[in-house]
Amino acid sequence: MSRAVHLYLIAGEASGDQVGARLMQALRTKAHVRFSGIGGPCMESQGLRSLFPMSDLSVMGIFEVLPHIPRLLKRLQETERDILEQRPDVVVTIDAPGFNFRLAKRLKKQGIPIIHYTAPTVWAWRPGRARKVARFLSHLLTLFPFEPPYFEKEGLPTTFVGHPLVEMDIGPQRKKSFRQRFGYAQTQPLLCLLPGSRQKEVDSLLPLFLNAVDILKSRLPDLEILLPVVPHLESAVCAHLKESSLSSFRIISDPQEKIAAMAASDVALAASGTVALELALTETPMVIAYKMNPLTAWVVRRLLLTRYACLVNILLNESIVPELLQENCTVGKIVESVLVEMQGSQREHLKKIRPLISPVSGTPSDIAAAQILKVKDIKI
Repeated sequence: MSRAVHLYLIAGEASGDQVGARLMQALRTKAHVRFSGIGGPCMESQGLRSLFPMSDLSVMGIFEVLPHIPRLLKRLQETERDILEQRPDVVVTIDAPGFNFRLAKRLKKQGIPIIHYTAPTVWAWRPGRARKVARFLSHLLTLFPFEPPYFEKEGLPTTFVGHPLVEMDIGPQRKKSFRQRFGYAQTQPLLCLLPGSRQKEVDSLLPLFLNAVDILKSRLPDLEILLPVVPHLESAVCAHLKESSLSSFRIISDPQEKIAAMAASDVALAASGTVALELALTETPMVIAYKMNPLTAWVVRRLLLTRYACLVNILLNESIVPELLQENCTVGKIVESVLVEMQGSQREHLKKIRPLISPVSGTPSDIAAAQILKVKDIKI
């Protein structure tokens, strides 16, 4: 048997972990491969032994990251040392640009191809990053079709592969089976709470969400709450629930049940991020609420090039999903927005999202896997 192609994969947060797991599956169908790197439970289920817990990299925000810098620098050094010792054929970094781009700069002179999966949002803010990443990346794989021109004009080979979420069994047809499985009537009002995949987000948003739920239940006595969680945050979520006066929550930790819970819900209250696309693909009306460090928000607002924060609104170039950000992220506004979106008027607009993030043919993971092997000139 020929030598296995050694691929070093690095994901830094829950959404990247899911992308990485599907990529690993696709790569195995095309070549004899082995994997090293950093990932979470999804990638570990595909056989990856993570160098250290992926949650160590799950930090976001300009000022929020400051207390974590010593740990992040230590992890950066560990990762660089591990890569130089193992000398993989290709390094594939997935999202988490703050960590991954610093690593890529260090590895540039080592002759190891570096492929980044998911483009930095240069169309939203700091467009100068396109020129910077072109200096140290070998290839870029993008999720959205409008992204490649930003990087190709800087000389960086770029391929639109589509968003891996379109590969999941994520459609609204899962609503009925979820409700039957857990004993919810088809007319039972269900609210899905999604306070984020980082500790800081949960600590900031979940108490606010729970206060809003308290008022919502007074107006909708039959309202039931679904609360999907990522495994490493389950204890933190439970701690917040114990501090609230509310009961009758269903905590969901299985990733597949998370998607079914979204599909079964009448409306979702969610942190800003990739989760908006998951909700769009299940055609679940949503309200996006988010708070960050006020200094970070001040900086971002002055650099932002888009009118919207929610990916659904950005892709449709229209204000379809309510965005309750910073000073607008209040209990009162959350309650009123959720009640309005309970009527389901978003659904027809959400049906437009899937075609916008799908490749013309094939699946995103297959296209990404083929491109990764092509960069190394591996026969498939």
